[in-house]
Amino acid sequence: MIHIPKAEYSRRRKALMAQMEPNSIAILPAAAVAIRNRDVEHVYRQDSDFQYLSGFPEPQAVLVLMPGRVHGEYILFCRERNVERELWDGLRAGQEGAIRDYGADDAFPITDIDDILPGLIEGRDRVYSAMGSNPEFDRHLMDWINVIRSKANLGAQPPNEYVALDHLLHDMRLYKSAAEVKVMREAARISAQAHVRAMQASRPGLHEFSLEAELDYEFRKGGAKMPAYGSIVAAGRNSCILHYQQNDAVLKDGDLVLIDAGCEIDCYASDITRTWPVNGKYSAEQKAIYELVLAAQEAAFAEIAPNKHWNQAHEATVRVITTGLVELGLLQGDVDELIASEAYKAFYMHRAGHWLGMDVHDVGEYKVGGEWRVLEVGMALTVEPGIYIAPDNQNVAKKWRGIGVRIEDDVVVTKSGCEILTKGVPKTVAEIEALMAQARTQAA
Repeated sequence: MIHIPKAEYSRRRKALMAQMEPNSIAILPAAAVAIRNRDVEHVYRQDSDFQYLSGFPEPQAVLVLMPGRVHGEYILFCRERNVERELWDGLRAGQEGAIRDYGADDAFPITDIDDILPGLIEGRDRVYSAMGSNPEFDRHLMDWINVIRSKANLGAQPPNEYVALDHLLHDMRLYKSAAEVKVMREAARISAQAHVRAMQASRPGLHEFSLEAELDYEFRKGGAKMPAYGSIVAAGRNSCILHYQQNDAVLKDGDLVLIDAGCEIDCYASDITRTWPVNGKYSAEQKAIYELVLAAQEAAFAEIAPNKHWNQAHEATVRVITTGLVELGLLQGDVDELIASEAYKAFYMHRAGHWLGMDVHDVGEYKVGGEWRVLEVGMALTVEPGIYIAPDNQNVAKKWRGIGVRIEDDVVVTKSGCEILTKGVPKTVAEIEALMAQARTQAA
């Protein structure tokens, strides 16, 4: 399995510390364990910022960075080894493992943090933290600061500046290294296989969850511990619900099924959407809408390259979709005027994509100084135009109603344009119909 190498985590910490003010400290907590119900926990997933800087997979941990500290700049507070708890819950790194396996210069038991951390903060001018994203930890941090303030009359020096870590860290996360792209390619490869498997399994009479099971099987088989987000398997009129997640309706002959699903590898997400006919053959109307969305996506790819700005790809999809809707008679009027009045939003109400990385809707600003961000090498994003014709839309002929199509791929900006990471899933009408026909022949 492909993973981010240890040396990369070290480089990231150094890069972050190089941007921090002199005589400052950064403090970041691991994700809390989430309770599913009573004493049952959700599968643990590390906080993305914490993972980005440490690669440390355990809960109950706090990362501290202290640029210029003589005894080591990277300190990790984590759980101690505990034979009894490890028998129930699995092995822990402990303090030795934090240093040996995860690159910490110093490691202390998390139970000692109240005694040790105030002394590390004391005398530092500025504290960087994930302010606002973890209210409980914010309270702990203020408790530690107040310990220092209570000793001010004895000469203790509390910090005088508190700064959110986001603006430094999230800008770093926007630019994917070669190692990150390699992991994202692997997540994309596994997710592509899952979509192919779902296409091959698709037939009338199954349930949406039948196809979700095919996805989950392929994710796990490929080595992914979990989906990157809740899988959307939306058949028929459900395909017009953007974030549909019931996944329990029956797949009917003549309907489309829209699947938006991807796995994550080493906390890096993949995000793919494909829309295909349950019975393996697009109707004339389904094909017309599908090919319009596909043309919009191709137009977007052409607008993703260094020195082009973030919104150019979206603008390209809006123009292609609006023009096509007019040609199909679903919109009436002048294309430019329809774009200006946003009439297309009755059918295409979301943007053409989002940043992608450790979070499926990844961090990073879309505008800088009020202007759309200029694309640069290493930025990763999705490209996902769609058309959704509501089942109760009385403004269009009945034959169009209830058709929902989205096509989504993941790309990384390269020197000459973009690399499509998710090209392992058939996408043209001919390719999808051929794949599904072959699957039926083999099953017969």
